[in-house]
Amino acid sequence: MNHRQTFEYLQQFLTAERLQKIDHFAPESSDYVLPVIEDVFQFRNAAAIVRSVEACGFHKIVAMESQNEFNPNLRVTKGAETWVEVERLPHHIDSLKQIKKRGYKIVAVSPEKNATLLPDFEISEPIALVFGTEAEGVTEEILNFADETLAIPMYGFTRSFNVSVAAAICVYELKQKLLASKIDYKLSDEKLWEMKVRWAVNSLQSGEQILAKYLKENS
Repeated sequence: MNHRQTFEYLQQFLTAERLQKIDHFAPESSDYVLPVIEDVFQFRNAAAIVRSVEACGFHKIVAMESQNEFNPNLRVTKGAETWVEVERLPHHIDSLKQIKKRGYKIVAVSPEKNATLLPDFEISEPIALVFGTEAEGVTEEILNFADETLAIPMYGFTRSFNVSVAAAICVYELKQKLLASKIDYKLSDEKLWEMKVRWAVNSLQSGEQILAKYLKENS
């Protein structure tokens, strides 16, 4: 599929307002930080993570599922699910090995294993940021596999943040670090047009059918 040509076809079905929003926000999108969520079971947490990730310009999440389906509450996402791609993988170390082969450094969010505090963390390469389950945190197997651990400084008696709050803090702070750096953290042209096609399809009530018809006629 030629994603640029496909988007240029799909844009005729978009409202002027929606097209303007896509063209405005797409250039800042990035997958340099890839949030990876371990088997989250509370749908409000799933939704809050999606919303925070999108607000920071990161438009993909990996949900590692085993007992629970990553199912965001649409009242909480406020439409962010339209823009964020959720890749569902088994809740297994092999999924992280697959992500690592894509060029990501595996960073587990946990105070264990001599964790680097978030203010001191230096981002210099794409990272997969792993958040643990609500009850147990990051699993031991993943902690042992991770290239590094990252911790959020705590100043009270409470020793951990809710997973959705931790995700929001981390993705926001990491976005600030990227903005202040000279790193080319934005999407490649190919990924950018692919994402814009997905956004266009998700914006249309019959988007999947329109796309399928176009691809069939232009195959």
